[in-house]
Amino acid sequence: MSEKVYTKNAPDAIGPYSQAVKVGGLVFTSGQIAINPASGAVEATTIETQTEQVCKNLSAVLEEAGSSLDKAVKTVCFLADMGDFAAFNEVYGKYFTSKPARSCVAVKTLPKNVLVEVDVVAEA
Repeated sequence: MSEKVYTKNAPDAIGPYSQAVKVGGLVFTSGQIAINPASGAVEATTIETQTEQVCKNLSAVLEEAGSSLDKAVKTVCFLADMGDFAAFNEVYGKYFTSKPARSCVAVKTLPKNVLVEVDVVAEA
């Protein structure tokens, strides 16, 4: 049986989905973008500041689920511009110190025209 996860410390879903779902000892987060949960807006303008906000949002969702970034086993990262890869990696590495498995791809556009989106699978 699955359990939906919700925290006010991360942005509300902008569609018909949950912030995360816990099932079988794992937490599956939805992709997080750089929305500040306090304002509900994308306030960051650089890849570094957006990546910081994304990681904070993911951390809040995982914490609500009884997990953490340290328990991440897989991430999927979407960049609007692969030219941002090195700067993204610099910030990402500060948060994902356990070095989970990862995919990172460039996409044409992301919701709200952000620069980065990341989702996580973590141990509960």
